[in-house]
Amino acid sequence: MFEDFSRGYYLGRMYVEPHEADSPVMQDEEFEKVRNDIYGDEKAYDAKKPLVVKIGKQHLVVDGDEGVPTGTLGVPRHVAEGLRIRNPPSVEDVLIAKKGHATRILSLIGFGDGREPS
Repeated sequence: MFEDFSRGYYLGRMYVEPHEADSPVMQDEEFEKVRNDIYGDEKAYDAKKPLVVKIGKQHLVVDGDEGVPTGTLGVPRHVAEGLRIRNPPSVEDVLIAKKGHATRILSLIGFGDGREPS
């Protein structure tokens, strides 16, 4: 689903659509699989840490949600408007930050202490 893109990111394509959630979300099982594939063993990476994705120039902190279709990134309506995402959903390039890069981004936005997982 995602392939190596650069030192800091993997590249994939997903439907991106406005969603009623308070924060960006992916289908729960898909979220866990992608997080495990990208960040490695869940026990080695804080299970509460979300995925960090980038669409255009904006980083989004993504969590899992059972109510989102597979292959879809649901973003709050106000975020979708800023990204010029409309309904029906469109397929967009989505970058997922690699573990070290995600840790740095999360620390910059004040999520946790930003320590690299051991």
